[in-house]
Amino acid sequence: MKNDPASTLSQVIAQMMVHQLSAVHVGFPCRVISFDEVTCKADVQPLVRTSDSEPAMIQGVPALGHRSKVNEIEQVYRPSLKSGDTVYVVCADREIKNALNGQVASADTERRHDVNDAVIVGVFACSL
Repeated sequence: MKNDPASTLSQVIAQMMVHQLSAVHVGFPCRVISFDEVTCKADVQPLVRTSDSEPAMIQGVPALGHRSKVNEIEQVYRPSLKSGDTVYVVCADREIKNALNGQVASADTERRHDVNDAVIVGVFACSL
């Protein structure tokens, strides 16, 4: 039986694509391990397993706050997370570290959709 080079190449390319796409992170649920109310950053444990081992904890993930106006009265809501809360985390398109001061900035790295640029966007209702 003769090997088909095109079929072999197709399989290799498909495996490479799966490997590359598994390195892209968009959004996933996590459990809060700890939360610092002063910095509004949390250490979180992803809850979706993508391999045989436990997912690595992500440290220092900023949590979004909210500013709302009701009846012309502005209210600022800082995040209040508790250990064990289930939160939703998204990973920014590019590195966010240099932009967190509110100024336009260039990224120091080429990383994209990386867990180092994760942000907590909310708490699942099961934790409220």
